[in-house]
This record gives sequence, structure tokens and C-alpha cells, in this order.
Amino acid sequence: MDFGRLITAMVTPFDANLEIDWGQVGKLMDYLIEEQASDSLVINGTTGESPTLTEEEKLKLFQFAVKHANGRCKIIAGTGSNDTAHSIHLSKEAEKLGVDALLLVAPYYNRPSQEGIFQHYKAIAEAVSLPCIIYNVQGRTGVNVNVDTTIRLSHIPNIVATKDCADLDQLTQIAHGAAPGFLVYSGEDNMTLPALSIGAYGIISVASHVIGKDMKNMINCYLQGDVREAVQIHSRLHPIFKGLFECPHRVPNPAPVKFALNHKGIEVGGVRLPLINVTEEEGRFITSLFE
Repeated sequence: MDFGRLITAMVTPFDANLEIDWGQVGKLMDYLIEEQASDSLVINGTTGESPTLTEEEKLKLFQFAVKHANGRCKIIAGTGSNDTAHSIHLSKEAEKLGVDALLLVAPYYNRPSQEGIFQHYKAIAEAVSLPCIIYNVQGRTGVNVNVDTTIRLSHIPNIVATKDCADLDQLTQIAHGAAPGFLVYSGEDNMTLPALSIGAYGIISVASHVIGKDMKNMINCYLQGDVREAVQIHSRLHPIFKGLFECPHRVPNPAPVKFALNHKGIEVGGVRLPLINVTEEEGRFITSLFE
């Protein structure tokens, strides 16, 4: 299955009461597919505020996204957690709802060994028939899915890709050591072009909510051999890549990108506690990135 080069980890739109705004979910999906050139959407990832969504909300989102996308893009369901049994349960339910693939975050907080991580992913993959994507984000989980573990997992038939937020050294080793056909996606927007240069396939992105079309153009320029133009686009987009994650006080994702979307007229509401909305100062900074 081809998930494309540009995958957006979609925010979850909320209304004024911080309940899911279903009308805006559909509008946001249309915007990301039609205007921002997303090839696939991750539903219920970190950017979708998965820690504060109920299981009922998650399943309704998967069902809604599959129906609304109607084949226009792939729908990747975030079903991982630090509980292997529950990850299997949610993955099976997502499969029944017709999603195209699963994104499985590394088990956080428990701090398992590399063998424990391997067995966690293996158990989930063997419980479903869907393609599975590893999600390695050590800054949030406290554990690194290391090179050897990722390469071992790449030989499990339906573990087909990784979203890895590690440095270029780790990405390089995985891209060139994994099983044939295994895809490496960077999880860091500002690494999109450098990651492509060492063999990564694409990006699972947050910034693509607001600059996806430019990112797709950058990727296509690189793939077509126009490296100079790709570098120029990267340089122009770099302040936005960094600014959305390093705005004053390093506001956690997705508060900055939700502010940016609201500022552009794409109403997605605020964030649920323990996250908080950006301050006026932070909002001014984010706004300045697009001036």
C-alpha cells in the first residue's frame, strides 16, 4: 500500500465546549486533501490529542474519516498505547471500521526493554491484517525504538513503515538496513528534505496543515532532480517548521498549529487540558510566521 510522500497527522477539531465538532472534522479533511495536498491522514495521533480522547470518540473518528475520505486519501488510525492488550483491542476495532493502516506509538512510561518493544509490536501486528507503521518519538515516550529493533520489526510482513523522530544517523541506518520495501518517514517537519536525501520516503507532518502544498512541491522538486529549487523552498519554510514547535515557551503541539489554522479561518477550536491554548504573545509570534 502506498501512503504517499506527505501524510498529515490531523488535529481533532473541538467546539466551544471542547467536544468533537463533527462538521469541522469533515471541512478540515477536505481542506487537507484538496488544498494542502495530503496523501494520507493520521487520525488520533499525538497531534489529534489522542491522550484525551475517549475510546468511543476514537472509534467514531475512525468511522467518520473512512466514510468522509471516500477513497480520496488513505486513513491511518492511531491505535497504539503503552498497554499491548488494549492496543490490540483498539487495532482490531479500527480494522473493522475500514481504516487503511495503523500508526502504533512506542509504549511510553513503562520503559520496556528493546525485546519488550519488539514483542509489543509483533503481538499487535499478528493480531490484525492491516499494514502497521511504527511511531518512534523518544521525546514524548521516554524510549527509543533503536535501529536493530526497527530492522527486526521490518521483517514482520505487515509492519511496513516507521515514523521516526530520531536524528539522521538513525534514519540512515534504518533506511539502508531494513527489509526491502520498508518505508521510513521522518516525524520532524524541518527534517523533511534532509531525510529524503538519505533514503527516507516522506514525512508524517504537522506543519502540512498550513503549508502542505508547499511541502509537497518541495518533495516533488527533490524527486524530480531539481535539488536547488527544493533547497530554496526548504529555506523559505524552515522558519515555520521551527516556529510551530519552538515558539515562545515551547508550547506543546498541537496548540500552535490549532492557533495557526484558526487564524487562517479553518475553525478547529482549542485544546483539552492538560494542554492549554497559546497566549497572546505566542499567538502574535505564530501569526508573524505567515506574514
